Amino acid sequence: MTNLEATKEMCYLCFNEITKKFQKVPKLEVDLKKMSAPLFVTWEKKNRKNEYRLQGCIGTFQSSNLSSQLPKYAKTSAFDDSRFDPVQKRDLVNLQCTVSVLTNFEAASSPTDWEVGKHGIEINIPPYYSATFLPEVAEEQNWDKETTLLHLIRKSGYRGKIDNEFMSTIKTKRYQSSVCNCTWDEYNEYIQNLEK
Repeated sequence: MTNLEATKEMCYLCFNEITKKFQKVPKLEVDLKKMSAPLFVTWEKKNRKNEYRLQGCIGTFQSSNLSSQLPKYAKTSAFDDSRFDPVQKRDLVNLQCTVSVLTNFEAASSPTDWEVGKHGIEINIPPYYSATFLPEVAEEQNWDKETTLLHLIRKSGYRGKIDNEFMSTIKTKRYQSSVCNCTWDEYNEYIQNLEK
């Protein structure tokens, strides 16, 4: 389904899912039963300088039902991303959730056949390395294509020599995403309005 868009309600559902680990929350009714798409859930935590920093990001390229996948990846990215400490109750007020619904997958003709700010890329390096960056990553980091690709190659775990011959072995897919985010304050306001 290529026309599916990420919504605030999807973000509220993710917040609700992780918040219920720490406290009682109302049941949210978000009708996602007929919606299927690949997706990622990203958590960022506000630091002392009021800047959001990555706290977890996990998702799937498999198109499956959002009503089951959003809660699953909300929890997995908040509590099980091995790059970060799990989210704690005290972190909730400083969190921002981003849901990325992935669309328009296509093979790229080369590892640089994509546009910064428009496409995410997934690379596969034989025999077993792979990694992805969502469309917003390169732009947020102010990276050009080459810098993005080098970071992605290293993210995959590959530590060998990078030259033209190596680059010709990389299989690349590009894709786009619909992105929506919300902060804890937005989620909390939404919940308070539900309870009125």
